[in-house]
Amino acid sequence: MKNQGLYLTEFQRKLLLKRLQSNLRPEYRRRIEIMLLADAGKSQTEICESLQCSAETARYWTHIAQSGQAHLWDARPMGRPKEVTPEYLDRLAALVQSNPREHGYPFRCWTAQWLGKHLAKEFGIEVSDRHINRLLKQMGLSTRPRGSSHPNQPSETADAGSTIAIRDLQAVSTPTFLWSLNLIQSRR
Repeated sequence: MKNQGLYLTEFQRKLLLKRLQSNLRPEYRRRIEIMLLADAGKSQTEICESLQCSAETARYWTHIAQSGQAHLWDARPMGRPKEVTPEYLDRLAALVQSNPREHGYPFRCWTAQWLGKHLAKEFGIEVSDRHINRLLKQMGLSTRPRGSSHPNQPSETADAGSTIAIRDLQAVSTPTFLWSLNLIQSRR
């Protein structure tokens, strides 16, 4: 009779044992070892003592083995998210100074959201819009076009052939309609 475990199929057990032989981060190795020990019938306390892990970790990965999801041992990300690299920052600076149309986009100005999406495709590092703006500010850059520091001032980078300028609109001095409200006191 073949070696039968409590939770894992023969295929899952062989796959996990094979992965243990590869060069893994210690955290991933511990996940696999927990599932194999649980499959061998070890208690949560015995697993915690032998692997020096928390009860919560042992309980979680034992549950994964019990539910037949041992193949997901590497699905949960480990540790802090990836950090931006100097190459990422260099590319961000180059992109913000270029025209998005050069990269196949239909718009003329970058936004932090589109910079983040574009860089996520290139580097596989997802960064929030707020963090993109923070990085740009640290580099002395911005997604706003130069010369448009105040929305009511005409841009200095406007095309030479422009004939339309938008300026402050003057507020109407008197309202064109009045509301009349009659409050009637009601009795109960």
